[in-house]
Amino acid sequence: MLSTITSEIKAFLNAQKLGYVATVSSDGKPNISPKGTIISWSDNLLAFADIRSPDTMSNLQNNPFVEINVIDPLSRKGYLFAGTAEIIKDTPMYVDILHHYRSNGIQSSINSIVIVSISSISTVTSPLYDLGKSEEEIKLKWKKYFNNL
Repeated sequence: MLSTITSEIKAFLNAQKLGYVATVSSDGKPNISPKGTIISWSDNLLAFADIRSPDTMSNLQNNPFVEINVIDPLSRKGYLFAGTAEIIKDTPMYVDILHHYRSNGIQSSINSIVIVSISSISTVTSPLYDLGKSEEEIKLKWKKYFNNL
């Protein structure tokens, strides 16, 4: 298990366009929310934008613990990040991250930004690898599937 976001993980996050953020409500109910803005901000910080995330933001105000899952849909490999979130707005870091999003083409209105101090990083792989399947075989399977939709 890792606790530092390596250059390999940063490159992976830059290539992926969707991840899922898991939070827990004040009454203990799980919430999972898709996010298209997950980025590595430093060796131990992830960030994502609050574009349309009322439940996620409410949950984080009550309980800052979060898990983020980002998986490549073709290779079925990825990472699970666990950490503690902080909602920021109108800070120098907020301005810097907002500038990053804008310069990378994100035009949606951003209400706030969530930074996550990472406590652990786990690799995630499909059970197909346990059966001896190669990454190329798995990618080909899913490319065929998506092309036939």
